[in-house]
Amino acid sequence: MSTPGAVAAGGRDDKLTATADIIKKVTWRLMPLIMICYLFAFFDRINISFAKFQLQSDLGFSDTAYGLGASLFVIGYVLFEVPSNMLLYKVGARRWIARIMISWGLATAAMVFVQNEWQFYGLRFVIGAMEAGFAPGVLYYLTLWFPASYRGRVTSLLFLASAFSGLVGAPLSGLVLGQMDGVFGIRGWHWLFMLGGLPCIVLGILVLKVLKDRIEDAGWLSPAEKTYLSSQIAQQAQPTTHGHSLLGAIRTPGFLTLGLIYFLIQIASYGLNFWAPHLIRVAGTQSPTIIGLLTAVPYICGAICMVIVGRLSDASGERRKFVSGLLVMAAVGFFAAGFFDKQTVMLVIALAVLGAGVIASIPAFWALPPKLVTGAGAAGGIALINTLGQLGGIVSPVMVGRVRDVTGSTTPALYVIGALSLICALIILYGLPQSLRQKDHTGRAGA
Repeated sequence: MSTPGAVAAGGRDDKLTATADIIKKVTWRLMPLIMICYLFAFFDRINISFAKFQLQSDLGFSDTAYGLGASLFVIGYVLFEVPSNMLLYKVGARRWIARIMISWGLATAAMVFVQNEWQFYGLRFVIGAMEAGFAPGVLYYLTLWFPASYRGRVTSLLFLASAFSGLVGAPLSGLVLGQMDGVFGIRGWHWLFMLGGLPCIVLGILVLKVLKDRIEDAGWLSPAEKTYLSSQIAQQAQPTTHGHSLLGAIRTPGFLTLGLIYFLIQIASYGLNFWAPHLIRVAGTQSPTIIGLLTAVPYICGAICMVIVGRLSDASGERRKFVSGLLVMAAVGFFAAGFFDKQTVMLVIALAVLGAGVIASIPAFWALPPKLVTGAGAAGGIALINTLGQLGGIVSPVMVGRVRDVTGSTTPALYVIGALSLICALIILYGLPQSLRQKDHTGRAGA
């Protein structure tokens, strides 16, 4: 094993080996806990889609009311996203991420007390507000610990947790709804929210005790390793005269375009997350357990595609073309899902293609913003891009729910989302400034 001191004057291969060894140590120290936290964060978003049938049956909600409640989560998230991340930058990521997890865990568990539409709307808004800042806060935190040439695969590793949330959460949700309904006199959808919320409180406490705010605070790295890792992060940072503050980030050419791109990606993502179980049920599958198992398929494909694309994009330094290609794949999946909406086998295949494209496009996209913004601009800027993107989470559930209430079919909405995915792919290819068209300086890090 090479050490930083031994390679200070060594060759390129020695430096790459030393960097890889340190990155491996940092990854094993930070990522398992972060991934588990992110898994629960994503499950917190999709559990409402599995609770949908029992919740609507018990409370008498229409599809429009369900879609509005799903969207109010995003409104709360959007309103508090940027302020949350600016506070994170000031008080430290560890403390703020812990606060987010504990508060949203309590709010999610409180869903068991919902008895009418207004309580549903209010609590969904509160859950979104409590979770605001988590995802961009974690993304910002990773920029403090990993050089640019490793962020593609590390971000993919992070978002792999979201894929596992669907992979594990979908069958588990089906089992909870099907097998725990009535246990101790508690409805299955109540169990679902309790099992999604209460563990987050424990995880928040672990974040506070295990994570460190800075490389300098890591007692498990030697002084030489700390110095070397810090120098690698600084060396690979994109030189920029903009984006050192939130206002500077907003003024940076291409910044708002990234917000538009993420908005369109999130329309597709929420289309998958909130409506996949419904599509499978309408196609002819009634068992909650089977619906949960089939819903896991797009997340399995997304996880595989995510890991492959993360490594390939790191090796090539080419982020833009990968994101665009994945969105074309997602568009094909949406069109096919609409066309085969009454054929379960073909629908699941379409959802697999859709899931591979949508799920893998998100971590691939998040390698782009750090090329524009740094420091406070990165903390607030990443949050603002995420906020603009999350508006897609308001549009998508309401649009699909309204289309279904009016037409009796989800198919027209699937075609619209597919067309928007294609438009997004074109914007990425032709609408970004030169600074975002350039390849990263990868040095083929670990490829």
